[in-house]
Amino acid sequence: MFSSVKPYENQRYAALKKECLRKKQLFEDPLFPANDDSLFYKSRIQGIQWKRPKEICADPHLFVDGISSHDLHQGQVGNCWFVAACSSLASREALWQKVIPDWKEQEWNAEKPESYAGIFHFQFWRFGQWLDVVIDDRLPTLHNQLIYCHSNSKNEFWCALVEKAYAKLSGCYEALDGGNTADALVDFTGGVSEPIDLTEGDYTTDETKRNLLFERVLKVHNRGGLISCSIKATSAADMEARLACGLVKGHAYAVTDVRKVRLGHGLLSFFKSEKLDMIRMRNPWGEREWNGPWSDTSEEWQKVSKSEREKMGMTVEDDGEFWMTFEDFCRYFTDIIKCRLINTSYLSIHKTWEEAVLHGAWTRSDDPLKNRSGGCINHKDTFLQNPQYVFDVKKAEDEVLISIQQKPKRTSRKEGKGENLAIGFDIHKVELNRNYRMHTLQQKVASSIYINSRSVFLRTDLKEGRYVIIPTTFDPGHVGEFLLRIFTDVPSDCRELTLDEPPHTCWSGMCGYPQVVSQVHVLAAAGLKNQDSQGGADPYVIIKCEGQKVRSAVKKDTVSPEFDVKGLFYRKKPGKPIIVQIWNHNLISDEFLGQVALKGDPSDQQSVHTLHLQDRGNRKSNDLPGTIAVRMLSSNILTNV
Repeated sequence: MFSSVKPYENQRYAALKKECLRKKQLFEDPLFPANDDSLFYKSRIQGIQWKRPKEICADPHLFVDGISSHDLHQGQVGNCWFVAACSSLASREALWQKVIPDWKEQEWNAEKPESYAGIFHFQFWRFGQWLDVVIDDRLPTLHNQLIYCHSNSKNEFWCALVEKAYAKLSGCYEALDGGNTADALVDFTGGVSEPIDLTEGDYTTDETKRNLLFERVLKVHNRGGLISCSIKATSAADMEARLACGLVKGHAYAVTDVRKVRLGHGLLSFFKSEKLDMIRMRNPWGEREWNGPWSDTSEEWQKVSKSEREKMGMTVEDDGEFWMTFEDFCRYFTDIIKCRLINTSYLSIHKTWEEAVLHGAWTRSDDPLKNRSGGCINHKDTFLQNPQYVFDVKKAEDEVLISIQQKPKRTSRKEGKGENLAIGFDIHKVELNRNYRMHTLQQKVASSIYINSRSVFLRTDLKEGRYVIIPTTFDPGHVGEFLLRIFTDVPSDCRELTLDEPPHTCWSGMCGYPQVVSQVHVLAAAGLKNQDSQGGADPYVIIKCEGQKVRSAVKKDTVSPEFDVKGLFYRKKPGKPIIVQIWNHNLISDEFLGQVALKGDPSDQQSVHTLHLQDRGNRKSNDLPGTIAVRMLSSNILTNV
């Protein structure tokens, strides 16, 4: 997670600070000047003055009494999403110390005022890379008040300075208006954001589903992840409308705690098994709280012992922070964002992920075999022209996390707002030995939503096998760069498929070049010979062709297995048959159950064949028990499959 850091725009903090101290000058950032270009891309506010913290208050500090989620207040720009992300960040020491590096060295030092140079630096994860962003300390004010993100304490400036660095990265302050909490959480952590729509999932009425979601949210929280939530506003009038229960629509809240709370007092609380799923949130306005059950002054708290209340940090101020039951939470909130920290360290006590990171691009070309901007699956003629990535699931079943992120576009007065493309991806199950690009559609096993957000996420369970991910823009012809990240339990060997067919080499003339491509799809077998006293077998399939072989997983205790296994073969000797064998898996040595020989003739119009198993050798009359169902697809054009 904490990989090397690159200076943004090649501005090096240490060198710039040293130069300012040598000249006895306060830093002025030439790349993010104190003018309207750094504030707006279309609107204006009259009378803004840029002031250094020393001009706003007598005794400025980065932190006053440490850092906490209570420090923050939203300013005039609609960036509650950013403030909510900062609130989440403030509750995680290891994370904020990454975003705010060398914070002790960056703090104002009253004893050494000459060591202050008006320069700060902060670190954000952007598009697969940690960036170190340098800023000066001039902040936009109106009537001597900070107009954007500010702290409870007038002399605490960490959040205003982090926001300025983030605005610089985005192009200007106005670019932060109406942004996305999920993006900020990823930028603060390098993690992976998973947005969940609570209304679609029916979590209010389905208790089993709700309990499972709570366990997942609890796990993300306990493993140091960040969580945010909101209530969808369906109209402009709805935006920031306060509901009777005290919650605000169209507004991002930071989740600051998740826990199972013991009910009861004294010894009774240990012997009673009753626990309540609870979640704590904070409103970025720092006021206006939930007033329903378990709100600060509600009588429900009498059910919880004093020691348990203290452990939960229970307060009754209108500080914007409050508890709810998870059931009420699912009833009122419409969206939750879980930002998982991706732990790839083998030294960790928690589950480690194997991460594959690949940079890609949608590019245009008039040549269909070179075009890489084919649009989504609705555009059947061009869909398979998109970039393709192959990966393996090597366990019987694995939880796979996939995230695709488009390169963020900067917003400026000259070019306007950097709009996102609508993006998404599909996952197809393919042949176990596929090494070249897919040219006919194969079984789709999962797909993400398509949305014009910076990143799209999918969590899915996949069975053992080989898969191809096709990241696309919604419409064909759009160009842009993207970052693909895949997380699995065991290494997935993910790589891009760049070639359409086997390459011609200097050996092709001597050794020959493939003339036919054949896809063999073994569907199932039936009536196999019983192999054990229970009347079953543990069969598997081997497909052999010109020295290559593909082997399926073993199917347990069955004489009628469903295999659903595919192999792809580029054949130099089309006259030589493809052999499909069935074996029974034994502890000591595996036993041959029968085979079939397939011609794989491109002129064969019948795709599915059900054939009797034969013995090895030429004794064709020597049928063995059982049949096998095979689908064959062959072509003389190698880019047809």
